[in-house]
Amino acid sequence: MAKREDYEAKTESFLMPLMKEYNYELVDVEYVKEAGNWYLRAYIDKEGGIAVDDCEIISRKLGEWLDENDFITDSYILEVSSPGLGRPLKKDKDFERSIGAEVDIRLYKALNKQKEFNGTLQSYNKETVTIALEDGTELMINRSEIALIRLAFDF
Repeated sequence: MAKREDYEAKTESFLMPLMKEYNYELVDVEYVKEAGNWYLRAYIDKEGGIAVDDCEIISRKLGEWLDENDFITDSYILEVSSPGLGRPLKKDKDFERSIGAEVDIRLYKALNKQKEFNGTLQSYNKETVTIALEDGTELMINRSEIALIRLAFDF
């Protein structure tokens, strides 16, 4: 297991009991390098949405635990936040929750001469995602060909 996955897995295993205790959902944990800085990010959610106070509670508890265990060798910035409107669908529970919702899909390479699709998420499995297009037809796309899939949002 790579360092990044190890850090994410350890952090996730610490957070899971906290999520249950506070009735939150752990959406994702990521350890990424951006603009020369490492970030450890935990995205949390709950029914009705996450508030700043919710993030502060989890951030404080997570920060204390990370200081005690000190398993991340790099200097990093800890962030705990809501996943936001345009969050990508990554895990099966994200797909399950989004059945019937409108999604935007961006592909690595063109399919039928286009790389971007919008439609209603109909179904998914380990290999594919099926959406209903505006004209009523269904399109099945291999998950390995999807660069990004996220909930669509209109302003």
